Amino acid sequence: MKFSIPCHVAITSLILLAGNAVYAQQSRSPHYPPAADVTGIVEETETTPNDDSVLASAPANLGLNFPRNVRLVKLTLRNDERDWVDINFRYNPRAKGDYSLELPQLEKAVYYTADWAILGINDLLIRGSFSFAFGADAVEPSVMKEAEELRLMMRNGGPDTQFVTPPRTNIILNQDPPSYDPPFTIELQEEDQP
Repeated sequence: MKFSIPCHVAITSLILLAGNAVYAQQSRSPHYPPAADVTGIVEETETTPNDDSVLASAPANLGLNFPRNVRLVKLTLRNDERDWVDINFRYNPRAKGDYSLELPQLEKAVYYTADWAILGINDLLIRGSFSFAFGADAVEPSVMKEAEELRLMMRNGGPDTQFVTPPRTNIILNQDPPSYDPPFTIELQEEDQP
């Protein structure tokens, strides 16, 4: 059986297909960084303490001042060792522009990082973070983070070497050693001597 398509239909179909824009779905994989903030909210947001600041003593509270009313859905605090600090943040669905949260007494650490997330227009998730340090011998968090990255890069073989994480190892304690059955058994007998 032979099908025939008029030439003008085939050409029109090709033109329509070529003329339509193709849009890829945004990847949700953890291997790709989140989409850049096209709203500009991250750059316009003022934080207390300021990002990359060094304070004489531990701050009493965390503050976020957004350029417009937003719904703050996440606010966490962790130290340079990635230990979480319970700051008692609770989600409130009412949108507002200024958020302030009283902090517990912070222990001495190289630096602290606050991560936040808001729901923007069309419920777009927008994320940001800021870091600060405090104390007489404190250094800007950006300097310390850069030193950590350099140390990690050198430990993993330098800038020209790509590090591959080894597989996890399971260590089992208090278990009898495995027993293996050989494929055959050799019996040695003494010969009768005359």
